[in-house]
Amino acid sequence: MTAKTLMIQGTTSDAGKSTLVTGLCRVLYRRGARVAPFKPQNMALNSAVTVNNGEIGRAQAVQSLACGIEPHTDMNPVLLKPNSETGSQVIIQGQAIGNMSARDFHAYKAVAMEAVLDSYKRLQSQYDIILVEGAGSPAEINLRENDIANMGFAEAVDCPVILVADIERGGVFAHLAGTLALLSPSERKRVTGMVINRFRGDYNILKPGVDWLEQHVQKSVLGVLPYAHKLYIEAEDSLNQINSVAVSEEHIRIVVPALPRMSNHTDFDALRLHPQIDFKFIREGEDISASDVIILPGSKSVASDLHWLEKTGWTQAINRHLRYAGKLMGICGGYQMLGKELHDPQGVEGAKQSHCGLGLLDIVTTLQEQKTLSRVTGRLMPSQGEISGYEIHVGETTGSALQRPFLKLHDRYDGAISQDQQVVGTYVHGLFDSDAALQWLFDWVEFKNTPVENFQQQREQGINRIADIVEEYLDMDKINEMLNM
Repeated sequence: MTAKTLMIQGTTSDAGKSTLVTGLCRVLYRRGARVAPFKPQNMALNSAVTVNNGEIGRAQAVQSLACGIEPHTDMNPVLLKPNSETGSQVIIQGQAIGNMSARDFHAYKAVAMEAVLDSYKRLQSQYDIILVEGAGSPAEINLRENDIANMGFAEAVDCPVILVADIERGGVFAHLAGTLALLSPSERKRVTGMVINRFRGDYNILKPGVDWLEQHVQKSVLGVLPYAHKLYIEAEDSLNQINSVAVSEEHIRIVVPALPRMSNHTDFDALRLHPQIDFKFIREGEDISASDVIILPGSKSVASDLHWLEKTGWTQAINRHLRYAGKLMGICGGYQMLGKELHDPQGVEGAKQSHCGLGLLDIVTTLQEQKTLSRVTGRLMPSQGEISGYEIHVGETTGSALQRPFLKLHDRYDGAISQDQQVVGTYVHGLFDSDAALQWLFDWVEFKNTPVENFQQQREQGINRIADIVEEYLDMDKINEMLNM
């Protein structure tokens, strides 16, 4: 028996596709179905390491959690990680195959589709239901040729489609009606229902518009999902509204430069959700706030982002911060920046080049084509607390600072701590998802008697909350009909 398939597409990026798929995954999992998420093509710098040591978009890893299963590379067979305005690293079934311009990838789509269908068929043989997430909008006319992300995939596997639109953006009826008008007759027929997302207010005021829309396009609105205040679901790639303000009078201040090519900003979700942390991303042009801790995040283009730090005044701000006894941490690419030199002899991140680092740790990093992808567990050397996380990086780091490691992993050491304890670097992403790492952070800045928030529990609460909303406001009987349940 092969799995039933349902695809969620959006009228725009960030319409709510990822969240809706996550909620539906949990609803169906609760009902006993063996369900798996799938996204044919994803473009994101937030990624996760799978059980088979590959790389997929972060959203599909969260969706797999909602399904009660481990993330696998088959759930996101094509991942694009932008490294310039016109090009990306291309990852096929979890492994990087090289960099391509947008034009080159457009020509490559027919080959990529083979990997998409190969992964899909494997999932189809293992699960009862596959919930598919589209990318962007199916109405992007310039991208329709050889499409693998939206209707091109839906047509290839002959699955029904639900179209979701975000009312927060304004013009929700135009988004839905206009998108349907731009589809081909066969694609339009494939859309079996619509969902309006993030609604605030009195539904009775919205209802005349819903009635008009259903009459105009001859399709049903399956649900109007309310705006969920303070809902936490890991973001696929957006930094919108990600800053926080601590609710506790006693708190620590953490700032992170919003690098142009920042990767895996979900590293900081546990920090921004903690009631005793005032967390802020600093964008270009904004004042660099005084803080207790500065954290340099991961980067898809380390040399380029190092240059951005220098250009925007961060280098001077970091040195001033350290003179006033502030703490500084680097994660992955941010860790590489802390060293004396960064070498890219093979042009892994663009041009072949060498670049001076911040010189705050006695390390040198040489980028290599082979990417390290692994899940890790271990202990914090300062506190002996147990942690888990994952590595996604290119490059080998050497130097005397490694004699003072930050982590003891199961088979090796990782990272470095400066002699004065002010500067710490690590390759491990997802570190602060572990309670022990959060406690170490507070101890590091000498902030005592801090209750540690259980981040894993917060993530589960977010998934369950969106599932509850989906069950209450979506017509699940019609969803079951689409899945022949």
